Amino acid sequence: MQRYSGFGLAKHALNHHENWERQWRNPTPKKQYDVIIVGGGGHGLATAYYLAKEHGITNVAVVEKGWLGGGNTARNTTIVRSNYLWDEAAALYEHSMKLWEGLSQDLNYNVMFSQRGVMNLAHTLQDMRDVQRRVNANRLNGIDSVVLTPEEIQEIVPIMDCSKNARYPILGASWQPRAGVARHDAVAWGFARAADALGVDILQNTEVTGFKIRDGRVYGVHTNRGDIEARTVGCVAAGNSGVLAKMAGFRLPLESHPLQALVSEPLKPVLDTVVMSNHVHGYISQTDKGDLVIGAGIDGYNGYGQRGSYPTVEHTLQAIVEMFPIFSRVRMNRQWGGIVDTCPDACPILSATPVKGLFFNCGWGTGGFKATPGSGHVFAWTLAKNQAHPIAAPFSIDRFHTGALVDEHGAAGVAH
Repeated sequence: MQRYSGFGLAKHALNHHENWERQWRNPTPKKQYDVIIVGGGGHGLATAYYLAKEHGITNVAVVEKGWLGGGNTARNTTIVRSNYLWDEAAALYEHSMKLWEGLSQDLNYNVMFSQRGVMNLAHTLQDMRDVQRRVNANRLNGIDSVVLTPEEIQEIVPIMDCSKNARYPILGASWQPRAGVARHDAVAWGFARAADALGVDILQNTEVTGFKIRDGRVYGVHTNRGDIEARTVGCVAAGNSGVLAKMAGFRLPLESHPLQALVSEPLKPVLDTVVMSNHVHGYISQTDKGDLVIGAGIDGYNGYGQRGSYPTVEHTLQAIVEMFPIFSRVRMNRQWGGIVDTCPDACPILSATPVKGLFFNCGWGTGGFKATPGSGHVFAWTLAKNQAHPIAAPFSIDRFHTGALVDEHGAAGVAH
C-alpha cells in the first residue's frame, strides 16, 4: 500500500479535481467518420463500444446534444431482468442479462450490478394466471423463474403486508433470482471510457439538427458544430426518436410519455430485493446507500417534460405504503421524470429505415435500461454488417406492416 508523509497528505488534500485525469477525451469533431451514433446514453455508448471491440470499427463518433447519460440513462430506476413472455423478447433480454453478468470485468469498470432478485406481485386471479404462464414460458426459454406463494414472499420480504386484510391482497408472485439492479451512471461512464480507449470520439454538447440525405441515402448529419459525414448513422435517442425520424422524412409508430420516479431519504438496510406490482403501478428497491427508489407508471398523456407530477406521485406512494406500512413516515427527497418512447406492442425497434444507411434503435418504453448491453451488442452487429442481427430481426419496423407484433404489455411491467 502506498504511504504518504504529512506533506504528501496535505498535497493530495489540496489537489483539486481540475487536475484529475479525465476518463475520456473531449475531441473536436472530424469532418468524416465511418459510423455516427446519435445519442450518448447507455445504448448509444454500448453500440459504439461493441462496434470498436467486436467489429474493429473505431472511426466512430457518438454525438450527444447534452452530457453523457443525461437523458433516460440517468432518469430510471435501474432494474435489470429478463423474464419476458414471448420467445423473441426473452431472447433479447436474456442476451443482455448474460452480458450484464460479466460487464464489470469486460469494461474494467464497476457498474455495481447486484443480482438481488426481482419479484413481480400478483393481486388477482388473472394476475396469478399471467404469472404462471410467464414463468412456464421463461423456463422453456432457459430463464430462471419460479412462482412464489404468499408464505414464500413473506419469507423473502418480511416487511411487506401479505395479510388477508391487505387492501391489495397478495396471491403470489413471479421471482427471477438472477435479476437485480445496477448503477446507471456507472454504466454510461464505463462504456464511455472503454469506447474512448478504443478510439471512439465522444462529442458532447453536439446537437443533431438534421440529416444529409441524397437519393434516399444518408451521408451524415447537420449539427450545431457543423456538418459531420458518415454513410452509416445509428439513432439511439430514446424519447426524441420520433423527432429525429421526422427530420429524416418518415414517421415511427412511437408515442413519447413522461415516466416518473422518486427517491427517499436514506434508511438502514431493510429491503434486499426489487418488488414490482404491475397492477397498482408501483415498484420499489433500496440502494446500497439506503435510499428507497420508487417507480410509477407512464403518464397517460404525451409529452417531453422531464419532471414529476403530484397525482402520479400520490397514487404510487399510497400503493407503496399499503404494501409496506413500515415506510409510511419516510420522507421523499426528490422526484424526476424521463421521456420514454413506447411502441404499440411494448417492444423496441431495432431496424433499418426507408433511408439507406440510417438505422434506429428506439421504442424501449420502460425496458431500456435493463437491455443496455444487449441492445448495444446486437445494434452494433446490425450496423457493422448492414443487416439485422438474428436476435434483433423480429424487432424490425416492418412488423407494424406485416402484423407480426411481439406483444409484451404484460411482461413489460408498467409500460402499459
